[in-house]
Amino acid sequence: MITPRENLLKVFRHEMPEWIPVIGHVDTYNQPGRDGMEPELAKAMGTVQWGDGSTRIFSQYLGLDVMDFFGPPITIIHRKVTVERIDHSDGCGWTTIYKAPLGELREVHKKHGVGLTYCHEHLVKSGTDLSILSSIIADEEIVLNEGAVELVRQRKALVGDQGLIRCYMPGTPLGMMVRDYSGIENIAYLWADYRDELHQLFKVMEENHLCKFRLAASVGYDVLYGTDDTSTTAISPDMFAEFCLGYTDRIADTVHAYGTFYAHHSCGLINNLLDLYRQTRMDAVDALYLKPVGDISSLTEAKAKLGSKIAILAAIDMGENINTNDRDAVVAANIATMFHDAAPGDNIIFTLVGFPQLNMEQTGFVAQECRKYQHMYIR
Repeated sequence: MITPRENLLKVFRHEMPEWIPVIGHVDTYNQPGRDGMEPELAKAMGTVQWGDGSTRIFSQYLGLDVMDFFGPPITIIHRKVTVERIDHSDGCGWTTIYKAPLGELREVHKKHGVGLTYCHEHLVKSGTDLSILSSIIADEEIVLNEGAVELVRQRKALVGDQGLIRCYMPGTPLGMMVRDYSGIENIAYLWADYRDELHQLFKVMEENHLCKFRLAASVGYDVLYGTDDTSTTAISPDMFAEFCLGYTDRIADTVHAYGTFYAHHSCGLINNLLDLYRQTRMDAVDALYLKPVGDISSLTEAKAKLGSKIAILAAIDMGENINTNDRDAVVAANIATMFHDAAPGDNIIFTLVGFPQLNMEQTGFVAQECRKYQHMYIR
Protein backbone atom coordinates (compact mmCIF):
# COMPACT_ATOMS: atom_id res chain seq x y z
CA MET A 1 0.00 0.00 0.00
CA ILE A 2 1.33 3.43 -0.91
CA THR A 3 1.71 6.33 1.52
CA PRO A 4 -0.85 9.15 1.81
CA ARG A 5 1.76 11.48 0.33
CA GLU A 6 2.20 9.36 -2.78
CA ASN A 7 -1.55 8.88 -3.04
CA LEU A 8 -2.09 12.66 -3.04
CA LEU A 9 0.65 13.10 -5.63
CA LYS A 10 -1.16 10.63 -7.87
CA VAL A 11 -4.21 12.88 -7.83
CA PHE A 12 -2.16 15.93 -8.84
CA ARG A 13 -0.50 13.85 -11.57
CA HIS A 14 -3.98 12.86 -12.81
CA GLU A 15 -3.36 9.20 -12.09
CA MET A 16 -5.76 6.84 -10.34
CA PRO A 17 -5.15 6.92 -6.55
CA GLU A 18 -5.62 3.93 -4.26
CA TRP A 19 -8.23 5.86 -2.25
CA ILE A 20 -9.99 9.20 -2.55
CA PRO A 21 -8.05 11.52 -0.23
CA VAL A 22 -9.83 13.52 2.46
CA ILE A 23 -7.75 16.34 3.91
CA GLY A 24 -8.46 18.64 6.84
CA HIS A 25 -8.26 22.41 6.71
CA VAL A 26 -8.09 25.03 9.45
CA ASP A 27 -7.42 28.75 9.22
CA THR A 28 -8.28 31.96 11.06
CA TYR A 29 -11.75 32.06 9.53
CA ASN A 30 -12.42 28.32 9.56
CA GLN A 31 -11.45 26.60 12.78
CA PRO A 32 -13.14 23.83 14.71
CA GLY A 33 -15.40 24.54 17.65
CA ARG A 34 -13.72 23.94 20.97
CA ASP A 35 -16.85 22.34 22.45
CA GLY A 36 -15.98 18.76 23.29
CA MET A 37 -12.39 19.15 22.11
CA GLU A 38 -9.83 17.17 24.07
CA PRO A 39 -7.62 19.49 26.17
CA GLU A 40 -4.43 18.21 24.54
CA LEU A 41 -5.77 19.00 21.06
CA ALA A 42 -7.00 22.43 22.14
CA LYS A 43 -3.59 23.19 23.62
CA ALA A 44 -1.76 21.98 20.51
CA MET A 45 -3.90 24.10 18.19
CA GLY A 46 -3.92 27.17 20.42
CA THR A 47 -5.28 30.33 18.82
CA VAL A 48 -5.31 29.45 15.15
CA GLN A 49 -3.26 31.72 12.90
CA TRP A 50 -2.60 31.50 9.17
CA GLY A 51 -0.10 28.77 8.34
CA ASP A 52 0.74 27.92 11.95
CA GLY A 53 0.50 24.15 11.53
CA SER A 54 -3.01 23.82 12.96
CA THR A 55 -4.19 22.20 9.73
CA ARG A 56 -1.66 19.40 10.17
CA ILE A 57 -2.58 18.90 13.84
CA PHE A 58 -6.32 18.91 13.07
CA SER A 59 -5.92 16.49 10.16
CA GLN A 60 -3.71 14.07 12.07
CA TYR A 61 -6.08 14.05 15.03
CA LEU A 62 -9.01 13.05 12.80
CA GLY A 63 -6.95 10.48 10.88
CA LEU A 64 -7.17 12.42 7.62
CA ASP A 65 -4.68 12.95 4.83
CA VAL A 66 -2.58 16.07 5.37
CA MET A 67 -2.07 19.12 3.17
CA ASP A 68 -0.47 21.60 5.53
CA PHE A 69 0.15 25.18 4.43
CA PHE A 70 2.23 28.20 5.34
CA GLY A 71 3.24 31.40 3.62
CA PRO A 72 6.26 31.92 1.37
CA PRO A 73 9.49 32.69 3.29
CA ILE A 74 10.17 35.89 1.35
CA THR A 75 10.72 39.53 2.24
CA ILE A 76 9.60 42.56 0.23
CA ILE A 77 12.04 45.48 0.17
CA HIS A 78 10.95 48.87 -1.18
CA ARG A 79 13.72 50.83 -2.88
CA LYS A 80 12.24 54.27 -3.66
CA VAL A 81 8.76 53.90 -2.17
CA THR A 82 8.22 54.56 1.52
CA VAL A 83 5.48 52.78 3.45
CA GLU A 84 3.94 54.32 6.55
CA ARG A 85 1.53 52.47 8.82
CA ILE A 86 -0.63 54.40 11.26
CA ASP A 87 -2.46 52.38 13.91
CA HIS A 88 -5.87 53.78 14.80
CA SER A 89 -6.26 55.20 18.27
CA ASP A 90 -9.27 52.98 18.98
CA GLY A 91 -7.20 49.86 18.33
CA CYS A 92 -9.67 48.70 15.67
CA GLY A 93 -7.61 49.07 12.53
CA TRP A 94 -4.79 50.84 10.74
CA THR A 95 -4.04 53.04 7.73
CA THR A 96 -1.18 52.35 5.32
CA ILE A 97 0.20 55.13 3.12
CA TYR A 98 2.44 54.33 0.14
CA LYS A 99 4.54 57.31 -0.94
CA ALA A 100 5.92 56.89 -4.45
CA PRO A 101 7.59 59.37 -6.82
CA LEU A 102 4.39 59.43 -8.90
CA GLY A 103 2.13 60.11 -5.91
CA GLU A 104 0.59 58.62 -2.79
CA LEU A 105 -1.95 55.84 -2.29
CA ARG A 106 -3.76 55.03 0.94
CA GLU A 107 -5.62 51.99 2.23
CA VAL A 108 -7.52 51.49 5.47
CA HIS A 109 -8.08 48.18 7.27
CA LYS A 110 -10.52 47.67 10.09
CA LYS A 111 -10.89 44.79 12.51
CA HIS A 112 -14.00 42.73 13.04
CA GLY A 113 -14.30 39.68 15.23
CA VAL A 114 -11.29 38.03 16.81
CA GLY A 115 -8.21 38.45 14.68
CA LEU A 116 -10.18 39.22 11.50
CA THR A 117 -9.83 42.32 9.34
CA TYR A 118 -11.35 43.76 6.18
CA CYS A 119 -10.25 46.46 3.75
CA HIS A 120 -12.39 49.53 4.39
CA GLU A 121 -10.65 51.76 1.84
CA HIS A 122 -8.76 50.37 -1.17
CA LEU A 123 -5.57 51.78 -2.65
CA VAL A 124 -7.05 52.34 -6.11
CA LYS A 125 -10.01 54.70 -6.16
CA SER A 126 -9.86 55.88 -9.79
CA GLY A 127 -8.10 55.19 -13.05
CA THR A 128 -5.47 57.82 -12.31
CA ASP A 129 -4.24 55.66 -9.43
CA LEU A 130 -3.28 52.75 -11.69
CA SER A 131 0.07 54.19 -12.77
CA ILE A 132 0.96 54.93 -9.14
CA LEU A 133 0.14 51.37 -8.09
CA SER A 134 2.21 50.07 -10.99
CA SER A 135 5.20 52.10 -9.82
CA ILE A 136 4.80 50.83 -6.25
CA ILE A 137 4.75 47.18 -7.38
CA ALA A 138 7.67 47.69 -9.78
CA ASP A 139 9.64 49.19 -6.89
CA GLU A 140 9.54 45.94 -4.89
CA GLU A 141 12.63 43.81 -4.47
CA ILE A 142 11.70 40.26 -3.51
CA VAL A 143 14.24 38.13 -1.64
CA LEU A 144 14.24 34.78 0.11
CA ASN A 145 14.50 34.93 3.86
CA GLU A 146 17.63 33.57 5.47
CA GLY A 147 17.05 29.91 6.32
CA ALA A 148 14.08 29.62 3.94
CA VAL A 149 15.09 26.22 2.61
CA GLU A 150 15.61 24.83 6.11
CA LEU A 151 12.24 26.21 7.26
CA VAL A 152 10.43 24.44 4.43
CA ARG A 153 12.40 21.25 5.05
CA GLN A 154 11.38 21.26 8.72
CA ARG A 155 7.71 21.85 7.98
CA LYS A 156 7.78 19.15 5.33
CA ALA A 157 9.37 16.73 7.81
CA LEU A 158 6.51 17.31 10.26
CA VAL A 159 4.08 16.07 7.62
CA GLY A 160 6.34 13.32 6.31
CA ASP A 161 4.62 10.55 4.37
CA GLN A 162 1.21 11.64 5.66
CA GLY A 163 0.78 14.26 2.97
CA LEU A 164 1.96 17.39 1.17
CA ILE A 165 2.81 21.00 1.94
CA ARG A 166 1.32 23.90 0.04
CA CYS A 167 1.64 27.66 -0.07
CA TYR A 168 -0.93 30.36 -0.77
CA MET A 169 0.50 32.88 -3.24
CA PRO A 170 -0.90 35.96 -5.01
CA GLY A 171 -3.89 35.40 -7.25
CA THR A 172 -4.20 36.63 -10.81
CA PRO A 173 -3.64 40.38 -11.22
CA LEU A 174 -7.39 40.72 -11.82
CA GLY A 175 -8.17 38.76 -8.68
CA MET A 176 -5.74 40.84 -6.65
CA MET A 177 -7.44 44.01 -7.87
CA VAL A 178 -10.81 42.69 -6.72
CA ARG A 179 -9.59 41.45 -3.34
CA ASP A 180 -6.86 43.89 -2.38
CA TYR A 181 -6.30 46.91 -4.56
CA SER A 182 -9.58 48.29 -5.93
CA GLY A 183 -12.58 46.26 -4.75
CA ILE A 184 -15.47 44.89 -6.78
CA GLU A 185 -17.21 48.15 -7.69
CA ASN A 186 -14.11 49.95 -8.96
CA ILE A 187 -12.87 47.10 -11.12
CA ALA A 188 -16.05 47.25 -13.22
CA TYR A 189 -15.46 50.93 -14.00
CA LEU A 190 -11.76 50.40 -14.61
CA TRP A 191 -12.50 47.57 -17.06
CA ALA A 192 -14.87 49.82 -18.98
CA ASP A 193 -12.89 53.09 -18.94
CA TYR A 194 -9.21 52.19 -18.34
CA ARG A 195 -8.75 48.91 -20.22
CA ASP A 196 -5.31 49.73 -21.65
CA GLU A 197 -4.06 50.99 -18.30
CA LEU A 198 -5.21 47.79 -16.62
CA HIS A 199 -3.29 45.70 -19.14
CA GLN A 200 -0.16 47.77 -18.51
CA LEU A 201 -0.53 47.39 -14.74
CA PHE A 202 -1.13 43.65 -15.04
CA LYS A 203 2.12 43.18 -16.98
CA VAL A 204 4.02 44.73 -14.08
CA MET A 205 2.09 42.63 -11.57
CA GLU A 206 2.78 39.46 -13.53
CA GLU A 207 6.54 40.02 -13.44
CA ASN A 208 6.28 40.58 -9.70
CA HIS A 209 4.24 37.40 -9.23
CA LEU A 210 6.55 35.31 -11.40
CA CYS A 211 9.46 36.27 -9.17
CA LYS A 212 7.51 35.30 -6.04
CA PHE A 213 6.40 31.99 -7.54
CA ARG A 214 9.93 31.13 -8.68
CA LEU A 215 11.34 31.75 -5.22
CA ALA A 216 8.59 29.77 -3.48
CA ALA A 217 8.86 26.87 -5.94
CA SER A 218 12.63 26.75 -5.46
CA VAL A 219 12.48 25.94 -1.73
CA GLY A 220 10.51 22.70 -1.90
CA TYR A 221 6.75 23.25 -1.62
CA ASP A 222 4.67 20.51 -3.24
CA VAL A 223 1.83 22.79 -4.39
CA LEU A 224 1.58 26.55 -4.90
CA TYR A 225 -1.85 28.17 -4.85
CA GLY A 226 -2.80 31.21 -6.88
CA THR A 227 -5.23 32.76 -4.40
CA ASP A 228 -7.91 34.51 -6.43
CA ASP A 229 -10.57 33.65 -3.85
CA THR A 230 -13.14 35.20 -6.17
CA SER A 231 -16.14 34.00 -8.13
CA THR A 232 -18.46 35.18 -10.89
CA THR A 233 -20.01 37.55 -8.35
CA ALA A 234 -16.80 39.56 -8.81
CA ILE A 235 -15.12 38.35 -12.02
CA SER A 236 -17.12 37.73 -15.19
CA PRO A 237 -16.06 34.95 -17.58
CA ASP A 238 -15.22 37.60 -20.19
CA MET A 239 -12.90 39.34 -17.73
CA PHE A 240 -11.20 36.07 -16.83
CA ALA A 241 -10.77 35.15 -20.49
CA GLU A 242 -9.21 38.52 -21.29
CA PHE A 243 -6.89 38.93 -18.34
CA CYS A 244 -6.25 35.53 -16.77
CA LEU A 245 -5.91 32.70 -19.30
CA GLY A 246 -2.43 33.53 -20.55
CA TYR A 247 -1.28 34.60 -17.10
CA THR A 248 -2.39 31.30 -15.53
CA ASP A 249 -0.45 29.27 -18.08
CA ARG A 250 2.71 31.32 -17.62
CA ILE A 251 2.54 30.92 -13.85
CA ALA A 252 1.82 27.19 -14.16
CA ASP A 253 4.73 26.69 -16.56
CA THR A 254 7.07 28.53 -14.19
CA VAL A 255 6.00 26.40 -11.22
CA HIS A 256 6.16 23.16 -13.22
CA ALA A 257 9.78 23.88 -14.14
CA TYR A 258 10.62 23.29 -10.47
CA GLY A 259 8.62 20.05 -10.24
CA THR A 260 5.87 21.82 -8.26
CA PHE A 261 2.11 21.77 -8.89
CA TYR A 262 -0.08 24.82 -9.44
CA ALA A 263 -3.60 25.07 -8.01
CA HIS A 264 -6.08 27.88 -8.58
CA HIS A 265 -7.90 28.81 -5.37
CA SER A 266 -11.32 30.26 -6.11
CA CYS A 267 -14.34 29.82 -3.87
CA GLY A 268 -18.03 30.28 -4.48
CA LEU A 269 -19.89 30.76 -7.74
CA ILE A 270 -17.41 29.46 -10.32
CA ASN A 271 -19.61 27.24 -12.49
CA ASN A 272 -19.33 29.64 -15.45
CA LEU A 273 -15.54 29.74 -15.10
CA LEU A 274 -14.91 25.98 -15.23
CA ASP A 275 -14.87 25.86 -19.04
CA LEU A 276 -12.20 28.57 -18.99
CA TYR A 277 -10.17 26.80 -16.33
CA ARG A 278 -10.15 23.74 -18.59
CA GLN A 279 -8.28 25.75 -21.24
CA THR A 280 -5.37 26.40 -18.87
CA ARG A 281 -2.46 24.32 -17.61
CA MET A 282 -3.43 24.59 -13.94
CA ASP A 283 -3.20 21.28 -12.07
CA ALA A 284 -6.13 21.74 -9.69
CA VAL A 285 -9.08 23.92 -8.69
CA ASP A 286 -9.31 24.46 -4.95
CA ALA A 287 -12.35 24.94 -2.71
CA LEU A 288 -15.06 23.91 -5.14
CA TYR A 289 -18.42 24.18 -3.39
CA LEU A 290 -21.65 22.52 -4.45
CA LYS A 291 -25.08 24.09 -4.09
CA PRO A 292 -26.37 25.86 -2.05
CA VAL A 293 -23.03 27.46 -1.09
CA GLY A 294 -21.71 27.26 -4.65
CA ASP A 295 -23.55 27.14 -7.95
CA ILE A 296 -22.53 23.65 -9.13
CA SER A 297 -25.11 20.89 -8.87
CA SER A 298 -22.78 17.91 -8.60
CA LEU A 299 -19.22 16.70 -8.91
CA THR A 300 -20.30 14.86 -12.04
CA GLU A 301 -21.06 18.23 -13.63
CA ALA A 302 -17.80 19.78 -12.45
CA LYS A 303 -15.67 16.86 -13.64
CA ALA A 304 -17.30 16.95 -17.06
CA LYS A 305 -16.58 20.66 -17.45
CA LEU A 306 -12.98 20.51 -16.23
CA GLY A 307 -11.94 17.38 -18.09
CA SER A 308 -9.29 14.84 -17.11
CA LYS A 309 -6.29 17.13 -16.56
CA ILE A 310 -7.51 19.28 -13.67
CA ALA A 311 -8.03 17.89 -10.17
CA ILE A 312 -10.79 19.16 -7.89
CA LEU A 313 -10.42 19.97 -4.21
CA ALA A 314 -14.04 19.92 -3.12
CA ALA A 315 -15.44 20.95 0.24
CA ILE A 316 -17.33 18.23 2.10
CA ASP A 317 -20.83 19.09 3.32
CA MET A 318 -20.27 19.56 7.06
CA GLY A 319 -23.91 20.29 7.88
CA GLU A 320 -22.91 23.41 9.76
CA ASN A 321 -26.17 25.14 8.86
CA ILE A 322 -28.50 22.18 9.40
CA ASN A 323 -30.57 22.52 12.56
CA THR A 324 -33.03 19.66 12.12
CA ASN A 325 -33.13 16.62 14.40
CA ASP A 326 -32.03 14.37 11.52
CA ARG A 327 -28.88 16.41 10.85
CA ASP A 328 -26.60 13.37 10.90
CA ALA A 329 -28.77 11.51 8.42
CA VAL A 330 -28.82 14.47 6.01
CA VAL A 331 -25.07 14.96 6.23
CA ALA A 332 -24.41 11.22 5.78
CA ALA A 333 -26.63 11.12 2.68
CA ASN A 334 -24.92 14.18 1.17
CA ILE A 335 -21.48 12.70 1.77
CA ALA A 336 -22.53 9.40 0.19
CA THR A 337 -23.73 11.29 -2.89
CA MET A 338 -20.51 13.26 -3.20
CA PHE A 339 -18.36 10.14 -3.10
CA HIS A 340 -20.68 8.36 -5.55
CA ASP A 341 -20.35 11.27 -7.97
CA ALA A 342 -16.57 11.25 -7.53
CA ALA A 343 -16.36 7.85 -9.27
CA PRO A 344 -14.13 6.50 -10.71
CA GLY A 345 -12.12 8.30 -8.03
CA ASP A 346 -9.48 10.17 -9.99
CA ASN A 347 -8.89 13.93 -9.86
CA ILE A 348 -10.73 14.35 -6.55
CA ILE A 349 -9.56 15.45 -3.11
CA PHE A 350 -12.21 16.16 -0.50
CA THR A 351 -11.62 18.85 2.12
CA LEU A 352 -13.05 18.66 5.63
CA VAL A 353 -13.06 22.20 7.02
CA GLY A 354 -13.08 23.06 10.69
CA PHE A 355 -16.20 25.07 11.55
CA PRO A 356 -16.77 26.82 14.88
CA GLN A 357 -20.51 26.04 14.64
CA LEU A 358 -19.77 22.33 15.05
CA ASN A 359 -18.48 20.56 18.13
CA MET A 360 -15.76 17.94 17.78
CA GLU A 361 -18.24 15.07 17.96
CA GLN A 362 -20.05 16.44 14.92
CA THR A 363 -16.78 17.09 13.09
CA GLY A 364 -15.60 13.57 13.92
CA PHE A 365 -18.87 12.17 12.56
CA VAL A 366 -18.18 13.78 9.18
CA ALA A 367 -14.68 12.26 9.09
CA GLN A 368 -16.13 8.87 10.02
CA GLU A 369 -18.68 9.03 7.18
CA CYS A 370 -15.98 9.97 4.68
CA ARG A 371 -13.87 6.98 5.62
CA LYS A 372 -16.71 4.64 4.62
CA TYR A 373 -16.37 5.59 0.96
CA GLN A 374 -12.72 6.41 0.35
CA HIS A 375 -11.99 3.04 -1.28
CA MET A 376 -15.48 2.20 -2.48
CA TYR A 377 -15.57 4.07 -5.81
CA ILE A 378 -11.99 3.57 -7.02
CA ARG A 379 -12.06 1.75 -10.32
